[in-house]
Amino acid sequence: MSLTVPRRSALADQVITRLRRQITSGDWPVGSRIPTEPELVEQLGVARNTVREAIRALAHNGLLDIRQGSGTYVVATSELAGVMHRRFADADPQDVAEVRSTLEAAAARLAARHRTARELSQLRTLLGRREAAWAAGAVEQFVEADATFHMAVVKASHNEVLTALYADLGTVVRTFLRGEVGDELRPDDHVDHGRLVAAIEEQDAEGAAAEAGSYALICRRFAVRAGG
Repeated sequence: MSLTVPRRSALADQVITRLRRQITSGDWPVGSRIPTEPELVEQLGVARNTVREAIRALAHNGLLDIRQGSGTYVVATSELAGVMHRRFADADPQDVAEVRSTLEAAAARLAARHRTARELSQLRTLLGRREAAWAAGAVEQFVEADATFHMAVVKASHNEVLTALYADLGTVVRTFLRGEVGDELRPDDHVDHGRLVAAIEEQDAEGAAAEAGSYALICRRFAVRAGG
């Protein structure tokens, strides 16, 4: 007896494409709750079953997380990011820190060589937001600001493969960073990123790599110390 694969309606595929575009464009960032089913029905002009089918498909692909009683949330910006999030959810934090260290060091080395004046200005702005969030003791804002800063460094590498790989690991990075930060920003745990920006500005490739490569490992040591 052969099994047949259920066919998805063409209309559902169109809705999936539109919802995915909202996610990949950043209109619905990671961590945000998407509009409710009734709201999407009204916005898209389709039946509730079609919306439900599209949401379930995107949840199956790892982009959305359906939380009963709370809503549906964006957890990844691509199918590969969703796969990585599920695959490494239970990874050893030290392993994640070592991968981050390797990728961020390589990206910083390239960023020091290839960054533009505009990218350098953006790094300064993002560094300021990171420091402001830390000074305010705003944990969630700090995690987001730190992750955004590091993503900007990777983009400044001008290496499309490295940028795509790091972006797909973004959810994993944020999850582990959030766990390492904990519920309080402790003064002794502050890691200055100003030297990294300075090295990139001076086009000191090896200095930038050394700075960037140390951060994830330092944060891991802080987290182990706090937990133990």
